[in-house]
Amino acid sequence: MPEETLTLLAVRPEGAYLDCTAGLGGHAALIAQRLTTGILIANDRDPASLEMARRNTAEWGGRIRFHAGTFGALAETVAQAGLRKLDGILADLGVSRYQLTEPLRGFSFTADGPLDMRMDQTTGTTAADLVNFTDEKALADLIYQLGEERRARRVARAIVRVRPIRSTLHLADVVLRAVPRTGHLHPATKTFMALRMAVNDEPAELDRLLRIAPELLRSGGRMAVISFMSIDDRKVKERFRALGREGRATILTKHPLQPSEEEIARNPASRSAKLRALEWRD
Repeated sequence: MPEETLTLLAVRPEGAYLDCTAGLGGHAALIAQRLTTGILIANDRDPASLEMARRNTAEWGGRIRFHAGTFGALAETVAQAGLRKLDGILADLGVSRYQLTEPLRGFSFTADGPLDMRMDQTTGTTAADLVNFTDEKALADLIYQLGEERRARRVARAIVRVRPIRSTLHLADVVLRAVPRTGHLHPATKTFMALRMAVNDEPAELDRLLRIAPELLRSGGRMAVISFMSIDDRKVKERFRALGREGRATILTKHPLQPSEEEIARNPASRSAKLRALEWRD
């Protein structure tokens, strides 16, 4: 929903903006194209993706400041860019195409690769660590709570029975044998999603984003968030509504915007996207 997102952000040529999840630079390029004297901070916790974003936005590089960091460090990131308040903030919570299609990153079961799943491969616990060393009950709880997988106990039991899990395809096969396909989703989809969220501490990171980012806006500044999972969309909705009740923000999307049938046809991965936005009042 690029046009809908840019409309909600109301990008001004002289404004200051933050793309919290630059990915490969798609949204960053669209924002930077609309700037003249303005500045965009392109942030991402994945250094490899950020380097690709730098190359993909080279035409507008003079308007963009690149920064690798987590949501928890956004206030410091903005200060380091010499800015006090922002005119707009965007967070696209989806996984980038590069991460999903590069087997060595371990995010996908479409090709075999190491069970990594770290956004920043220089630090932290891998998915292999989780599936091979977490006890069965804790693993089942993780898959159920983060992946919303109702068959989580069967999945965890199957994983523990055959450990060590060696690779992405090995894990996908174990899950498929434990919970055969019943719909259009591969049975391992929710398990992979849960592990990715746990490895990258995504629930806590989203909490930090929703707490820190609105405070970085000037009065009249706007924040837009695109989420792809119901667990994330609920958090965004609840936080935005709370800020609205407190009189600190105006909700710009009474109901989340969703992609058109035409966009879904062009980009099937957008099917579950939900876009919410607010305008800051402080």
